Amino acid sequence: MAAADDLQFEEFGDGATLLATNPDATTINIDDPDEPSKPHPRPRGSSGREEDEELLGNNDSDETELLAGQKKSSPFWTFEYYQTFFDVDTYQVFDRIKGSLLPVPGKNFVRLYVRSNPDLYGPFWICATLVFAIAISGNLSNFLIHLGEKTYHYVPEFQKVSIAATIIYAYAWLVPLALWGFLIWRNSKVMNIVSYSFLEIVCVYGYSLFIYIPTAVLWIIPQRAVRWVLVMIALGISGSVLAMTFWPAVREDNRRVALATIVTILLLHVLLSVGCLAYFFDAPEMDHLPTTTATPNQTVAAAKSS
Repeated sequence: MAAADDLQFEEFGDGATLLATNPDATTINIDDPDEPSKPHPRPRGSSGREEDEELLGNNDSDETELLAGQKKSSPFWTFEYYQTFFDVDTYQVFDRIKGSLLPVPGKNFVRLYVRSNPDLYGPFWICATLVFAIAISGNLSNFLIHLGEKTYHYVPEFQKVSIAATIIYAYAWLVPLALWGFLIWRNSKVMNIVSYSFLEIVCVYGYSLFIYIPTAVLWIIPQRAVRWVLVMIALGISGSVLAMTFWPAVREDNRRVALATIVTILLLHVLLSVGCLAYFFDAPEMDHLPTTTATPNQTVAAAKSS
């Protein structure tokens, strides 16, 4: 059994005293936590690359993968697997909506708002709200335009809900799927291209459509010029979110390919906006045009001429 003296705590002096007593002793210098650390010099030419990695979100990719690996993944046929896609709080949803309404040049929407926890909750309900906003506003706009006409009889057009749902959800899912496949293909050609996940792309497209909800409500105003001004404003805001998000991912590619990708993204977005405005609000209503009834004399004259 060890002696009592061997179990006593022994106080040691500072490093200089210890080295004076025993020159062969090993000492470890622990810096004062209150003392600011000295910055290490960076090698030349590394600042630009670090800025690109920060914009694309590469600095925290290892940490994200590590955290993702720590989460237990459930089989895809279980409810818990799909529940993770809706695991988001109200603050995160509002923060992402605010980011889609106020895009900041040089800031990546995926890195700032989405990469930590991409979700489908916000995109799903944004698309659902937009579908009903377009369908209801289209019916109200048609009613206000023909209000006061004696020959007009209002008939609700419920088919606009199904048509709007098909258009919005097809755009919010098929276009991100095509873009995701294209980025993966280009990543195999050009190794330094950073590709987003499919869930991140769907999240970006879903939140970028939020601006069209108040725009669709304001489309009730029966002034065509006001409607086109509103759609241009919505296009500028949502289109800038898409362009600033996907340009850093393709700019290292061939110049023509990168520009063609961004132009295609914006053209599809313009086609969605203009198509919804033209079909649901500016389309002529043939069923409600005033009709004339032929008189008996006109009927007889038409029969004789035939």
